[in-house]
Amino acid sequence: MPNEPKDGQPAPNNPANDQPAASFAEIRAVIAQWAGPDLAAGTLAAAREGQLTKPPGALGRLEEIVQWLCEWQGRHPPRLDRPRVAVFAGNHGVAARGVSAFPAEVTKQMVANFVAGGAAVNQLCRAVDAELRVYEMALDDPTEDFTRAPALSEEECARAMSYGMMVVEPGIDLLCLGEMGIANTTSGSALAAAVVGGTGSDWAGPGTGVAGSALAKKIAVIDEGLALHRAHFKDPLEILRRLGGRELAAIAGAVIAARLARVPVLLDGFACTAAAAVLRGIDPRALDHCMVAHVSAEPGHKRLLEAIGKRALVDLGMRLGEASGATLAIGILKAAVACHTGMATFAEAGVSGKDG
Repeated sequence: MPNEPKDGQPAPNNPANDQPAASFAEIRAVIAQWAGPDLAAGTLAAAREGQLTKPPGALGRLEEIVQWLCEWQGRHPPRLDRPRVAVFAGNHGVAARGVSAFPAEVTKQMVANFVAGGAAVNQLCRAVDAELRVYEMALDDPTEDFTRAPALSEEECARAMSYGMMVVEPGIDLLCLGEMGIANTTSGSALAAAVVGGTGSDWAGPGTGVAGSALAKKIAVIDEGLALHRAHFKDPLEILRRLGGRELAAIAGAVIAARLARVPVLLDGFACTAAAAVLRGIDPRALDHCMVAHVSAEPGHKRLLEAIGKRALVDLGMRLGEASGATLAIGILKAAVACHTGMATFAEAGVSGKDG
C-alpha cells in the first residue's frame, strides 16, 4: 500500500514484483461494473443554479462544473474537502533511443525532488490545499523498447493498472492525475496515434525540449513502434501494454477505479490524457467522469482533445507534466462550488427574478 506522507509531503511507493497476478480479463470485468452519472443530483444542481442571484448561465463553465461534480459524486451539493493529486513515475526503455533531451535517471531524481517538496506540483498543492501522493513504479526496471518488443507483458500492464486503482481511497472527493517519466511523451504520442490514427509526425512534439534532428529521431522511433504493433490496435488494452508504460497504465487504472467509487477526475496534460483515452476503445463514455484541466503546449494534446470530444478548462501554455495543470485547476473547481453553495437565491436576497 502507498506510504503515508509526513508533514504534508508526498511519499514514493514502488510496486514490488510479488503483487497479486492480474489479467486483462479481470480489468474488463471491473469496467463492466461501472455506472453512469447520477442525473438526480445533477437536476438538483441545475435547479439551484436557476435560483441564484445571477442571470441564467452567467457563470459559464463554472455552472457546468458544478453539475458535473454532482452527477459524478452522486450528491448535491458537491464537496471538495479532500482533493487528491496522484503522480505516477515510470521509466521507458525507448528513452535509450535518444528521444528526450534528458537522461532516464532524471525520473528518479525528480521523484526525490517531489518528496523533498521542491517541485512545481508541491507548491501548487499547497496553494489549493490538496493532498499529494507520488508513486514510483519500478524505476530501476524500465519497460522494453517498444520499437523492438511490447513495452510490457499483459501481467505487467494489468498489475500496473491494478496498482493505479489503489490510489482511489475512501474519503477523497476529487482525483487529479499526472505523470513523471523521461520519454513518456514519446509513449503518449504512440498511444494517441494508435487510438486516433496518424503517424509520428502527426503527434510528436518537443517534450522535454527536443528539436531538429532530435525531433526527427523521435518521430521515426514512434513510427517504428506503430509499424511493429499495428496488427494489435483493435484491442485497447493491447495498445496500452505495447506502447505505454507503467505510469500510463496506472493512470488508466486510476480512471477506472475513480468511476467505480464516484470520484470525479481531472486529467493533466498530453501523456496523461493519452493514457486515459485508451479506455474509450472499451467504452465510448469511459471518460465522462473526467475533465481535462488544461491544454498542454505539446502540440498533440489539442488534437487529441478534439478527437475525444473534450474541452480543457484553461490554456496557459504549460507543458510540465507532474499533474501541475490538473492541480492548478482545483482552484477553479473550488470557486465553482463556493459560488453554487454560498450565493444567495433571489428569494433569500430579496432580489427580483427574471420576468416571465
